[in-house]
Formats: sequence, structure tokens, C-alpha cells
Amino acid sequence: MESKRQKKFAGVIQEDLAAIFQREGANYLPNTLVTITHVRVTPDLAIARVFLSFFNNTDNQQALNIVKSHASEIRYKLGARIKDQVRIIPQLEFFVDDTSEYVERMDKIFDKISKEERQPDTGEE
Repeated sequence: MESKRQKKFAGVIQEDLAAIFQREGANYLPNTLVTITHVRVTPDLAIARVFLSFFNNTDNQQALNIVKSHASEIRYKLGARIKDQVRIIPQLEFFVDDTSEYVERMDKIFDKISKEERQPDTGEE
């Protein structure tokens, strides 16, 4: 379970990374909107796991690889923003947040189930 300190630090990182991607995201991924959906930080605050969601993009894995290839540059820009608030700038690990895809897939399954005709209960077992 994350401590208050971890949650607060994760919130700072999420906010600053969102600003970085808003300004610089077009340089990495043209015509793609990158959203930071969640950030988790290790207890020692040395590693930040950043979950990204890509909109207007066909290949999430390729987009993730592009972001990973710019990870040191993104970390440097993050460091410039938070250097007065922290002792060390965390290593950034990027992951695709597939929650929206999962929700969409589950919605389709539930729609399919609701359209199927229900079998009448016979009362026999």
C-alpha cells in the first residue's frame, strides 16, 4: 500500500509529466494525444512507474517504444521542473494503460449477453 508521501510525490510527477507531454508530446508522437493515467512510485521514491494512454493512435506498443526511447530526455525535463522539491529525480518506467480497452471489451461482452434471449426458468434442478 502506498504511503501518503508516495501518493503526493506521484501526483507531482503526474502533473509535471502531463505538462511536459502537453508541450513536447507532438515532437515525440505527432497527431497523438498522450495522457498520463496513473503514476506509482517505489517506497524509496527512486522509480516512478508511469501509465500512459494514447489517443488517435493505431499502435500503442510502437508509441510506447518511442516514449521509452526518449525516457532520458523526458526525465531531464522532469528534473528541471521538480529539482527544488526532491533530492533525487526518479527513474521513469513507462507502461501502456489498457484500462479503456478492457472496459470497451467488457462493454461489448455485456451488450452481447444482454441481447441473447434468456432461457425461461423451469424450476427443475
